[in-house]
Amino acid sequence: MTKRIFILNGHPGPASITRQAMDRYAAAARAAGHEVRLSHLHDLSFDPDRGKAGYANAKPLEPVLEEALGNLEWCSHFVLAFPLWWGGFPAKLKGWIDRVFTIGRTFTTEETTPIGLPKPLLTGRTARVLITSDTPRSFLWLAYRDAIRHQIKGQILGFVGFKPVKFTFFASASDPKPGSVDKLLAQMDHLGRDGV
Repeated sequence: MTKRIFILNGHPGPASITRQAMDRYAAAARAAGHEVRLSHLHDLSFDPDRGKAGYANAKPLEPVLEEALGNLEWCSHFVLAFPLWWGGFPAKLKGWIDRVFTIGRTFTTEETTPIGLPKPLLTGRTARVLITSDTPRSFLWLAYRDAIRHQIKGQILGFVGFKPVKFTFFASASDPKPGSVDKLLAQMDHLGRDGV
């Protein structure tokens, strides 16, 4: 079954392992017949500051952010890749999330879930998240209890309706072991072909 796949390389730099991985995922997905829209955070110019915290009188979205929101609404599968910096998102990616995940388009407070949370508006979609880091996967779990994974799955993507959210981790990103990047890219070929 073909899918509509929106891919965001969330690394703010022009060249990175995450960019290589997302380019490979996109190429494999297109070759398998999936519809693909690929965006690189480095290429996007926008104000990452959401401004005041309230929902009223939000800043108008720049065209690149409006396009990103349209891609989230269009897709059946979202792929996000980013480097783990100081235990979280790069600042520009956090700003992208703050601005793009808007009330009325990704969730609504006019209706609630059975447990009283705002109703998600992007249900029926799945997601894959690739996190690159220098911290080993086991240490992320043992020392930090997978905080970034819980944030993404529960408070961001899951909050607006993406389920399931699956994860791929790549450690030693700054000094990868011989062959490890090739192994990651081969994995992206497989995931891209299957659209998962």
